Amino acid sequence: MHDKAIDLLRQLTNAHAAPGFEGEVRSLFAAQLSGLGEISTDGLGSVFCELGCGPRVLLAGHMDEVALRVQNITPDGFIQFVSLGGWWSHTLLAQRVVVCTRNGAKIKGVITSKPPHFLPDSERSKVLPIEAMFVDVGASSRSDLEQNFGVRIGDPIVPMSDFIQMHKPELLMAKAFDNRVGMAAAIEATQALAAQSHPNTLIACGTVQEELGVRGATTAAEKVKPDVAIVLEGTPADDTPGMARASAQGALGQGVQIRLQDPTAVMNPSLVDFAVAVAEKENINYQLAVRSSGGTDARAFQLSGTGVPTIVLGVPARYIHSHNAVIDVRDYHAMVKLAIAMVERLDQAEVDALTSYL
Repeated sequence: MHDKAIDLLRQLTNAHAAPGFEGEVRSLFAAQLSGLGEISTDGLGSVFCELGCGPRVLLAGHMDEVALRVQNITPDGFIQFVSLGGWWSHTLLAQRVVVCTRNGAKIKGVITSKPPHFLPDSERSKVLPIEAMFVDVGASSRSDLEQNFGVRIGDPIVPMSDFIQMHKPELLMAKAFDNRVGMAAAIEATQALAAQSHPNTLIACGTVQEELGVRGATTAAEKVKPDVAIVLEGTPADDTPGMARASAQGALGQGVQIRLQDPTAVMNPSLVDFAVAVAEKENINYQLAVRSSGGTDARAFQLSGTGVPTIVLGVPARYIHSHNAVIDVRDYHAMVKLAIAMVERLDQAEVDALTSYL
């Protein structure tokens, strides 16, 4: 399967972007959209491409991925770390990682684990806390690690897991589909919309530090002051063993997920109805979701200014917040197609109708 989306998703997922260290993804975003609109950043590092004229419609994804950070170095050269974002520590032992140093080096290592031979029965069923884990990059001492490897306290640590197409080529596996699918979709949609007229000012955005509490979205909203916000996300799939399959709202291959609610945001009902109507008119496969856990940048965007109609479009991804997530590229295409079709129709009258409460 040859698909320009495959190449874009490969570049974005193979890039490293721990929260607060999103430079590689920011550079890709700017390069892909260079010449299409005004490129700018805010004080936290979120990036924007603005083009057109009319009501201000925001297409936003977050650039960062769940990661780790060097907290301490032991005298014998092992790295203690803290989490950047939500990890289930069960997924971390014996996984490969990359320490991104300040001088630009990428130091490969592994999270330490004990062989089962050394584990008493009482420990075998326990989930080891992150505070008890270490990264081994092969250093012999703290001075060796600092002087010869260039690793220092505060350096980010990211999963080491290359993008691949699976046996069914529409299924893709990589780290960081949460949320490089959103970044890729924002890029592709903007490229398509820049080549045609649209009745609004489109602002494509990559936010920083979503995984640490939607921090970038808070300042991004202040900078661009959107009239409508469409958040593009890699959302948790729930179509795997151990999940209630009959009630799955994020199944691979079933289309773009339109999120109505989660604990941090209730989506504008008129915008939800608009998205569903557009999807049906354009024959775009979609699935609706009401979530009892999780959250996205929608939390900050909807509460900005005097309130902004906001919606989340998602690509369901299995095993997110781990080293290996899986998506169906057809769901990604559905998200891109729906984002484009919505922007094409969001003229002043449609935007005004979203907040016509009286």
